[in-house]
Amino acid sequence: MMASNVATALEIESEIHIRPVTWDEWITLPIRGQDNAVRTAHGPVRVPMVIVAVNYARVPRKRPKLCAHAIRERDGNRCQYTGRVLQPEEGSLDHVVPRSRGGKNSWVNLVWSSKEVNARKGNRLPHEAGLKLLNVPRAPKELPATAFIRNAHGVAEWRLFLRE
Repeated sequence: MMASNVATALEIESEIHIRPVTWDEWITLPIRGQDNAVRTAHGPVRVPMVIVAVNYARVPRKRPKLCAHAIRERDGNRCQYTGRVLQPEEGSLDHVVPRSRGGKNSWVNLVWSSKEVNARKGNRLPHEAGLKLLNVPRAPKELPATAFIRNAHGVAEWRLFLRE
């Protein structure tokens, strides 16, 4: 991408010393002690830790996929009837309006509940089972796709650009 001028690398010396570098300049930069390098026929070249697209389209927005993990995360691992923090294996999805009564699999009808409370509720509405929701279930806001990027390998230079 850099060699075809579709992207430029960022040379990062510190949080306040960041500059874009084209390929022609990049291949002439010295390799520092902590840098990774690749060997080429013309000698070693630093591996850039951050590259930036020269042109890009609008960043798409997306909503997390509806699944048990996403509901559990939205509800903060808490039973939405008791408020108790649950381990993943202690909870399950509860349909506020049971499927047997026409309830759908949707963000506004699914909550994280302890397995015991969910079993006690059965196919009843919360008020019929003597339960009250602590929070009204809502669909999460759409976020830019970049909000889902994680620094799984702990690249120091990426911390400047990602929320962790």
